[in-house]
Amino acid sequence: MSNKLAKIVAALFTSAMWLMIPAVAFAEYKLNFQTPNTALGHTIYDLHTIITWICVVIFIVVFGFMFYAIFKHRKSVGHKAANFHEHFWVEVAWTIVPCFILLAMMVPATKSLIMLRDTSEPDMTIKATGYQWKWGYDYIKGEGEGISFFSSLSTPRAQIEGAEKKGEHYLLETDTHVVVPVGKKVRVLVTAADVIHAWWVPALAVKQDAVPGFIRDAWFKAEAPGIFRGQCAELCGKDHGFMPIVVEVKSAADYTKWVESQKANMKKAVVADDPDKPWTLDDLKARGEKVYAANCVACHMPTGMGNPPTFPALSGSKIVGGAKEGQLALVLNGKAGTAMAPFKHLSDTDLAGVITYTRNNWANKSGDMVTPAEVKVARSAGK
Repeated sequence: MSNKLAKIVAALFTSAMWLMIPAVAFAEYKLNFQTPNTALGHTIYDLHTIITWICVVIFIVVFGFMFYAIFKHRKSVGHKAANFHEHFWVEVAWTIVPCFILLAMMVPATKSLIMLRDTSEPDMTIKATGYQWKWGYDYIKGEGEGISFFSSLSTPRAQIEGAEKKGEHYLLETDTHVVVPVGKKVRVLVTAADVIHAWWVPALAVKQDAVPGFIRDAWFKAEAPGIFRGQCAELCGKDHGFMPIVVEVKSAADYTKWVESQKANMKKAVVADDPDKPWTLDDLKARGEKVYAANCVACHMPTGMGNPPTFPALSGSKIVGGAKEGQLALVLNGKAGTAMAPFKHLSDTDLAGVITYTRNNWANKSGDMVTPAEVKVARSAGK
């Protein structure tokens, strides 16, 4: 094949490949990191830029010299291949020069790493616990001490299933935000209740694995108010991509107002979820429907038909239609060796509601209910 024909074929092939790439793929294309909102984030950004340019210079020098040598000493202009094994000074140069380059990169990298791990003297501390597939938060030090809540994906199922147009923050919005004050050092204690997760918010320069049985820590100090989004960065199971993190940074005054409203809402919730108050079947079913949508629908489907064999159907299930003690024990403790995780982190009222809902929905018509008081007894007895 002539050189001219080869160039034509290559050009046609390249054009065809570009035409095959949808234009939408470039709609949100970004070349670099998210804009940092912490001093640590700026440090990491600068380090990344410096090392990238060092690599670019090395690439240009090495490949420039290689291509120059190939072109200048090609056979077509009369050069003959040299026959040698080593050159002492060349060996010395390509050993010493990379060492100096690595040392130059090591100094700023070490400073950044020390800064990254310095979680001392925080203004407030939040514990983040990963579950399949949501995050639980406990404010354990600072103005918001005592606040606890779960944060779940709030993207509608219709968008996930393609029945509706995807929203602006598709798979990156939660029903409850982590709220912190601007300019305060926030220490985040990260752990998990089931499998390995990871708490990652790029703009805040924080990323920490959440390992069951261990507590790891990280920190950030936001420079400006705003909303910053992240995701679980570990492959934690079927709905790994449905586990976003949203951190909302507020001014000191707005944060104080948020704390007061959260504590007031928690007091109302305690009264509303009193396990000893009388509950009707309809009340528990209504509560259970919401709990099912937030915790169970991804695996067992809105129809209750699941996705066998990994996620069995609840509609017509022998366990759901059998003795309620058996279903209660399964939901509380999970089942080893399967995708069924324990749901002890849910409240007694939530567990009672979701079990009652599943026992009286789809093909299941038991007509009975599990009360919060029964869940409370089963939990305390370790059943």
